[in-house]
Amino acid sequence: RGDATDFGDISESNQNNGDACGNRTRAIYAGGRGPGNTNVISFVNFAVPGNTQDFGDLVAARRRVSAAANSTRGIFIGGNDGSNSDNHIQYITIATTGNTVDFGDSQQVGWDAAAVSSPTRMVSMGGKSPYAPFTPSCDYVTMSTLGNASNFGDLPSNMAGSCTMHSSTRGLYAGGSNPSGSTNTILTITITTLGSATDFGDTTIQSGGSPSGASSCTRGVVMGGIYSGSYTNIISYKQISSSADTLDFGDMVQVGGSREGTSNGHGGLG
Repeated sequence: RGDATDFGDISESNQNNGDACGNRTRAIYAGGRGPGNTNVISFVNFAVPGNTQDFGDLVAARRRVSAAANSTRGIFIGGNDGSNSDNHIQYITIATTGNTVDFGDSQQVGWDAAAVSSPTRMVSMGGKSPYAPFTPSCDYVTMSTLGNASNFGDLPSNMAGSCTMHSSTRGLYAGGSNPSGSTNTILTITITTLGSATDFGDTTIQSGGSPSGASSCTRGVVMGGIYSGSYTNIISYKQISSSADTLDFGDMVQVGGSREGTSNGHGGLG
């Protein structure tokens, strides 16, 4: 446990509202706005602190894509350009650099979802769509193949703007917002099966919108977000196997929300 330290900067000035994923060597950041929407994909090497480098481009400028990875691929679902959203699924091979390649389509048009992965499966949960301010739907794809997403199950309520943590079998969906406002609820799914999410504890931040998350296969952390209308720098953690509430971990260098996190030890890497 302890406070965060500076690692480097994203190449796009003021870029936020993208999403992140990674394998054991590289962290990937894709899309966002700063303030205009961007299609830029950038990367850093986990072992060496420093600024991001250019990786390639998404097929279009998008913010609020949903991202997850295994050891080989990073996959991005949906997104929004400020006026329109889509259900496009695209992927990269993380060990190389280059633009995304078409993977298929998700079940719904949407953005601001959050994703978890096992070594074989990616599940994208919740989000927003043109047809409803928030959605409870969860979609999944088999990461080594190409094709359209299938229905996984539902969240217990319509949700968006949450963060995720995951082992190779369990995904946690924490914080975010619903039609009534922001929430501190943590939900869980079993990634290897199909089914709806269930309650799994609460975050330290009593009502947290737009936090970021990252995890190893055993421990997840929730970072920042919005509490009572103000951004926070709180970092809290929990064991992914436990339904207990999060505990204090430390503080971020700055207060903030709408950030994105990833790690080189998450459940998608086995």
